[in-house]
Amino acid sequence: MNRLIMRQARQFQEKLEKIQQELEKATVEASSGGGAVTVVMTGQQQVQSVKISPEAVDDIEMLQDLVLTAMNEAVKKSKELAASRLGALTGGLNIPGLT
Repeated sequence: MNRLIMRQARQFQEKLEKIQQELEKATVEASSGGGAVTVVMTGQQQVQSVKISPEAVDDIEMLQDLVLTAMNEAVKKSKELAASRLGALTGGLNIPGLT
């Protein structure tokens, strides 16, 4: 019985590591202002790029709002991606620290 539990734990760990590697490479994209600001982020909430159209630079306060909105949406999408990938592994259980 103990060997079975250890084997299952090892398999779980291997699957978790694979998913984390996939999330490191997977990306999500979010934009605001009709595409004036676009943010690309990995499934582990690492920002890959921020693109700002020249027209958005005219109004600094608006640009700040657009960047903030795009960043928050990218984080949301990244967390949703991670939750969906990890949810398949955990069977839908919400395990703290995995998402």
